[in-house]
Amino acid sequence: MGNNSSKTGAGRSGPAADSIWPSPFRGWYAVAVFNLALVFSFIDRQIMSLLVQPIKHDLQITDTGMSLLMGTAFAVFYVLVGIPIGRLADSKNRRLIIGIGIALWSAMTVACGTAKNYAQLFLARVGIGVGESSLSPAAMSMLTDMFPRTKLPLAASLFAMGSSLGMALALLIGGLVISMVAGTEEVTVPIIGTIRSWQLCFILVGLPGLLIAPLLYTIPEPPRRGLMATGENKKPKSIPVLDIIRFMLSDWRTYFPIVVALALKSLQGFGTAQWVPTFFIRTYGLEASEVGYMQGMVTLIGAPLGMIAGGTLASWYSRRNYNDANLRVVLIAAVLVIPFIVLYPLMDNYKVALLLYGGNMFFSSMSAGPAAAALQLIAPNQMRAQILAFYYFILNLVGYGLGPTVVALFTDYLFVDENSLNLSIAVISITLGPIAALVTWSGLKSYGRSVARAEQWHKTISA
Repeated sequence: MGNNSSKTGAGRSGPAADSIWPSPFRGWYAVAVFNLALVFSFIDRQIMSLLVQPIKHDLQITDTGMSLLMGTAFAVFYVLVGIPIGRLADSKNRRLIIGIGIALWSAMTVACGTAKNYAQLFLARVGIGVGESSLSPAAMSMLTDMFPRTKLPLAASLFAMGSSLGMALALLIGGLVISMVAGTEEVTVPIIGTIRSWQLCFILVGLPGLLIAPLLYTIPEPPRRGLMATGENKKPKSIPVLDIIRFMLSDWRTYFPIVVALALKSLQGFGTAQWVPTFFIRTYGLEASEVGYMQGMVTLIGAPLGMIAGGTLASWYSRRNYNDANLRVVLIAAVLVIPFIVLYPLMDNYKVALLLYGGNMFFSSMSAGPAAAALQLIAPNQMRAQILAFYYFILNLVGYGLGPTVVALFTDYLFVDENSLNLSIAVISITLGPIAALVTWSGLKSYGRSVARAEQWHKTISA
């Protein structure tokens, strides 16, 4: 994986450059608030994965119908509005965009708890996708303006840790609520009235998000850095979408491997993740409350450690002037995770499966922060949120939009047995995992050259 061209002095940040950045307190406070928002984003997104069986029973739908709720309803509209919101984030107030998004997805999560039928639940999931599309592009754009290159991978990883914490808390909270209402088909909630017991989970996790949105106004909007000067007067201005597409196509040897590899990883990772609780329930006969606790604890431990490790390793490479530091860590993680994603669904003992699943969470989470930081470092400021929104467009369309449905189609039509869910997960993982690693490797040298070229943008331009 090593190459001399990727280790240069071009990326070194001197004292003068570091002195113009916001204070460490302001930067890390922003990371903490964004992390908290992402935690509830993933709680609201993932809580449904633990409620597959009761929802299927009440709405009388198949695994494929359930997969459309978990993936397509959320992902299609996430990606449709993601790029327009990214364009706004490249020129407008980013914290306002995030605050409105948090309030919207939280309200739509509560709406899931009041839905009376499949169509209403589907539409509420659409609303969650629309709201959540605002967070990551705008937040990463702000963080790139708050942290120098050597510190950005760790900041991005700590922000991304919110996804794993949210997934874990969704399982833990969902398992707790399920155990509390075990044996009770309906519950009565003040103002709302009588609802199915599984709907209570959505209401309980949706309401706290409405209290987080105002926290965005405690984060000052940072000055934009790395602006690409346009026009004869060299003053920065908004970049048209077609120019952004041309920019990415001009550097296709870097962007193509990143986008394709991460799309494959998301198809495997997000697609199977939605079915993991159901896998443990069907394969080992465990109760949903048991799975919520055990899987939640494994995720709570393994994923954050992986994200910290990935961000720390990328920062370590960056301090040693490896221009390909971020993508190098993505490659390392993609290789090391392969045995874990293939083996855990094939184990006869659920404890061994959980242990291997923990390894999966550790290594798959290593790349979360560096992957996002990788794109930010090679794009001018006016393009960052839109390029990251395009990345999330592919990631969510393939991962959340297609992933759960691909797994369900394998189960319903290839194996024709819902108890063969473990085989669906294993086949998809052994097919896509190695291909994703190979495609990542193919873009490593080109990415290092792209980072070196982008150094000219990473300075403050006077207004």
